Amino acid sequence: MRYRTLGRTGIKVSPYALGAMMLGSPAEVGNPDHQDSIRIIHRALDAGINLIDTADRYAESEVVVGKALKGRRDDVVVATKFSQPLDDNPNHRGASRRWIMTAVENSLRRLQTDYIDIYQIHRLDPDTDIEETLSALSDLVHSGKVRAIGSSTTPAADLVEFHWVAERCGLHRLRTEQPPYSILSRGVEADVLPVAQRYGMGVLVWGPLGQGMLTGRVRKGQQSDARRAAMFKVFSDERRLDTVESLIPLAAEAGLSMPHLAMAFAITHPGVSSAILGPRSMAQLEDLLAGIDVTLSDDLLDRIDEIVAPGTDMGRLDQAYLPTGLSQVPLRRRPLGERAAA
Repeated sequence: MRYRTLGRTGIKVSPYALGAMMLGSPAEVGNPDHQDSIRIIHRALDAGINLIDTADRYAESEVVVGKALKGRRDDVVVATKFSQPLDDNPNHRGASRRWIMTAVENSLRRLQTDYIDIYQIHRLDPDTDIEETLSALSDLVHSGKVRAIGSSTTPAADLVEFHWVAERCGLHRLRTEQPPYSILSRGVEADVLPVAQRYGMGVLVWGPLGQGMLTGRVRKGQQSDARRAAMFKVFSDERRLDTVESLIPLAAEAGLSMPHLAMAFAITHPGVSSAILGPRSMAQLEDLLAGIDVTLSDDLLDRIDEIVAPGTDMGRLDQAYLPTGLSQVPLRRRPLGERAAA
């Protein structure tokens, strides 16, 4: 395993990270069997993977990770996230100091550890001032409960603002970003990845298999995975389906499986530190581990560029961050009276 430095943190991480979202999740989503999930984690660690990513919102994922790391905690870089809604309580979410201080203690308890290596804002909280958030996270770093702070699925402009506020206020800056990135979702190449490189941020990309579409098991005109189709609208996106059909013969010509092609692509970009794989079963993990040493030639990468242009997204991911200006009608329309008077 050839380890990489996570931005400028000095932390060494494996090019593949184990995403634990599916582990400890209900059967309709993931793997509810704790013992089987623990075996999957141990197999990943034995293969040389040293970074595990989870979140407080992922059902019992943090609990499973905590159980699996008993006796091995110091050898693993643990990343978890906060800010997504956990229940109907309006204060059990977001990035306020009040919730951050509660959320971190809950995660520490579930993970059975006294520190988190990378503590990430799961999604932006437009209701909370950035200084408020960074101040609370900086205090966690000072206390030793958190080693580094980061974000997930954050637009480039907001990353710049986070760094500007940190510098202006003398606070800890974001050291990592976790954006969606795959052959089907290359939009971050245009802005997020360059900004992360400019600020020395480590990048942990999620969704390198295109929410399962890049496994080759989802084909145009064929019955798709009903579970995933119910979860992701992008499964019915004709552009994505057509792209997959173009990639399948390319992978075959190169003598690669679709998952190996997709994972190798995700870790090729110089701005990417590690790509998160999210297996539900041991078989899925073993298949992905078999391709960990795959390297794509420049010719093959050029041909991928011809199918999906650099910096281009094929459809919008369901889980992507949607700015409030796009999701709330009053924020993008002047009141009728003002329009009439203009």
